[in-house]
Amino acid sequence: MSWSTAWRIARRDLNARFKGLRLLLVCIFLGTAALAAIGTLTAAIERELAANGQQFLGGDLQIELWQRSLNDEERAALEELGTVSAGTRLQAMARKDDIAAPIELKAVDARYPLYGSLVLDGGRTAGAPEGNEAYLAPGAADRLGVAAGDTILIGTETLQVAGIIEDEPDRLGEGFQLGPTIIVAEDLPERAGLLAPGSMYQSKTRVAFDAQRDLEATEEALKARFPEAGFDIDTADRAAPGTDRFVSRMSEFLTLVGLAALVIAGIGIGGGVSSYLDARRQSVATLKILGATSSDIARIYALQILAAAAVGSLAGLAVGVAAVPLLATALEGLLPVDTGFVFDAGALMLAASYGLLVALVFAAPPLMRARHFPAMALMRARVAPLARDKSALLVVLAGLAAIVGLALVTAQQPLLSGGFLAGAAVVLGLLAALGWTIRAVAAALPRPASPVARAALANIHRPGSSTGALVTALGFGLAAFVLLAAVQSAIDGNIEKRVPAQAPDYFVLDIPRESEAQFHALVHETDPEAKIRTVPALRGAVLAFGAKDNMTRTATLEEIPDGAWALRGERGLTYSDTVPDGNSVTDGEWWGQMYDGEPLVSIDEEFARAAGLEIGDYLTFGVLGVEVNARIANTRRIDWESMGFNYVFVLSPNALRDTPHNLAATVELREGTPTGPLLQTLVSEFPSSSVIEVGGVLQQARTILEQVGLATLAAASVAVLAGLAVLLGAIAAARASRTYDTVVLRVLGADRRQVLTMQLIEYGLLAGALALVALGLGSLTAWLVITQLFEFDWLPDWGEILAVLGLGLAVVLAFAVGASLPLLRARPAQALRAL
Repeated sequence: MSWSTAWRIARRDLNARFKGLRLLLVCIFLGTAALAAIGTLTAAIERELAANGQQFLGGDLQIELWQRSLNDEERAALEELGTVSAGTRLQAMARKDDIAAPIELKAVDARYPLYGSLVLDGGRTAGAPEGNEAYLAPGAADRLGVAAGDTILIGTETLQVAGIIEDEPDRLGEGFQLGPTIIVAEDLPERAGLLAPGSMYQSKTRVAFDAQRDLEATEEALKARFPEAGFDIDTADRAAPGTDRFVSRMSEFLTLVGLAALVIAGIGIGGGVSSYLDARRQSVATLKILGATSSDIARIYALQILAAAAVGSLAGLAVGVAAVPLLATALEGLLPVDTGFVFDAGALMLAASYGLLVALVFAAPPLMRARHFPAMALMRARVAPLARDKSALLVVLAGLAAIVGLALVTAQQPLLSGGFLAGAAVVLGLLAALGWTIRAVAAALPRPASPVARAALANIHRPGSSTGALVTALGFGLAAFVLLAAVQSAIDGNIEKRVPAQAPDYFVLDIPRESEAQFHALVHETDPEAKIRTVPALRGAVLAFGAKDNMTRTATLEEIPDGAWALRGERGLTYSDTVPDGNSVTDGEWWGQMYDGEPLVSIDEEFARAAGLEIGDYLTFGVLGVEVNARIANTRRIDWESMGFNYVFVLSPNALRDTPHNLAATVELREGTPTGPLLQTLVSEFPSSSVIEVGGVLQQARTILEQVGLATLAAASVAVLAGLAVLLGAIAAARASRTYDTVVLRVLGADRRQVLTMQLIEYGLLAGALALVALGLGSLTAWLVITQLFEFDWLPDWGEILAVLGLGLAVVLAFAVGASLPLLRARPAQALRAL
């Protein structure tokens, strides 16, 4: 039989509404739609980052430094590469009459912007502000209540609002900010008294190359030429590292969710195809009697299955593409993505390939059984189930190898994807073993006295029972419920822990050391019982670390060790005579009061483990161009959720006391104390200091975590839907044999109540036995997502998880009852004649 003839027969037999193959179509649709949306959105963001990296960064290459600008030699090295634009970033306070607001002050030189255009209100393009002009972000203008033409105060200078920013070309590359942006001329911070010795500011120097250069090679050359400078270098191919990491991790997570949905759906596909072919066993047998070969049978029904899979895949691709604008709108302002329709051929082909491969792998075993068995065996399949066909194993293994290869080749983190697929295989194996165990236990149990309970127990272990398929479907379905609840409740727990209800009212930066007493006096005038904590605040980079005679230069590391993030760039430094509040020494000894020996340092215990450091090793810090060597005296456990000053590195006072620096402070007022008067007083008396209201920072943190929670909720819901589809499929696949069994029971005198009770007992026993397994599988998967992928703390609400699991059990029983109702309407004579 030719392929055209096989398709003609397949098309005539194929129902226009795909009756019998709807489960396969729905399962393929869910998984393909999820993968298409995820892949298209990710590709669109990555393409935007790659195409506009120069604009997002503000140059081909950028060097960041804390508390100093480039010296003449360093700037000359950059000018050899092309056009250089320099500026500074710092926290400051802007004032208008009695209104004050914390802002991010962005001072730029006359060459700004090197790439892209700065667009002001009305569509005007502009360069750097001149003199005492200022461009305000809409948030700054709204908080101060000003418009173009008004005046504001920053530090000691009065500035004129020359425009409201509509598009800041390098906004994405600036990273997280504690206030809206105000752009001013390069020399404004110094004229306003904001750059006194010890002030906390950051210089950013950008280069637009005058010729095509290798970014990585140029970066390495600069580090080699200035190994001790403490440069934090970014290049246009990673213009927004934080965004890159966020997109990468969310993409990996969502892709794994899509694969999970397809793996779960695959089980439904297998059950759906088995049910479909079982309903057509007489047609298969008839075709064989009329001379059709096994190959002909395979072609006919493979074409039908392929047609259904293709329709499901195409529908999934269409929905995936349609969902991208909705996702882009939700992410607008957070990630660089066009809110219109995006077509990425690679992402769509990958999603379709996964869908069709999964359909092949899970449809092959039932198709091969129908292909190889003789007509009479097919006729007797209802009462004498077909044996498994070992020849399907080769097809399944080839399909699985293709899926694994595709996942590993296209994954950004192959080990993660490979581990997930291996875990999915182990879970499938465990559920299969569990299904066999449940059947064996059910067969060994004493027979209940009740005939209904005895029949329900027999249904679990009798020949041809659907226990194996039901165990797999129930296991995945209930585990998906647990996963959804555990991930969501753990993120909620992180919101509560990381964004505490109790926190200081203000952070105050850049308080002159000589004015500490005046600062305390002003705060206590407002609230005599206010809690004030001041700490020295400096910045420095770790230049070298390790044993004294074998130190590793940080600049020579090809990659920063996992967890040793404090080696990357400049970090906050402080010094103290005593152990900081919220910290506890875990190893070694503190140096105590009035220590005047060898400079010492205390480090975070987690950082010490990640960097391989021990007590007695040394760290070399670059602080304002000077190297400071300190021996590790102890390690500390830090309460990072305390919303106070937490430093990875705390040095003995004699190491940093003589270095130019200012103080930072937290202020906590009594409940009910008005905060407005103190804010105005501090801004007036300390114009060079920055006062940050903590409430706004907490709201930003809460919003970000809630967005992550919403994304994971939506993603995990796909897995839940797939699990429910598989569960319905497993119940539907068993419907034909259940119809026969129900008819026989009714002929023997069973009433409807007894039949329903038998169904409830059977499904209740299976669901109850699987509840603990689902709790373990779902919780373990959620733990991996929360702790390993998102690097959050594991803080689930077990009460909520158990409640959701209970809801899942109720849904299973409701489905079981719903699936049993059609069985009660079956006509005995018609059902018996169908055999």
